Order: sequence, then structure tokens, then C-alpha cells
Amino acid sequence: MLQRKFNQTLKNTIMGFIIWLIGAILAIKAVLDVCKMNISTAWKLIWSILLLVTGWIGLAVYYFFAKDKIEGWSK
Repeated sequence: MLQRKFNQTLKNTIMGFIIWLIGAILAIKAVLDVCKMNISTAWKLIWSILLLVTGWIGLAVYYFFAKDKIEGWSK
């Protein structure tokens, strides 16, 4: 019984770490994309902080909606 509980806890911990790692990689990629955009440094900083603070919701909005529109919004 104790072994089964330990195995389930270990699986949940590993799954959580994998999800966190994917999020961290996507966040870093998004920030690097923003840094390559043709916008002012202040806007790059604002968008980067916004992406990092909002977590998964911010990443979803960035990748599915805002990625191609940020340069127009930040002029």
C-alpha cells in the first residue's frame, strides 16, 4: 500500500516537472522572439515581463493570437 502511494506521488511529481519544463522552454522562446522584434527596448521589456508573469495563459495568448501583432501594437 505504501509503495503504491509512493509510486503515484513520484509519477505526479515527474509529470508536474515535465509540464513546468515545457512551460519554461516556451516562455524562453517567446521572450527571445520578442527580443528579435523591431520594437523599442521599453516595449521589449514590457512584453517580456508580461509573458513571464502571466504564465500559461500569457503564453497561449502570445502563440495563438498576439505573436504576429505585437509589432503593430507596440509602434
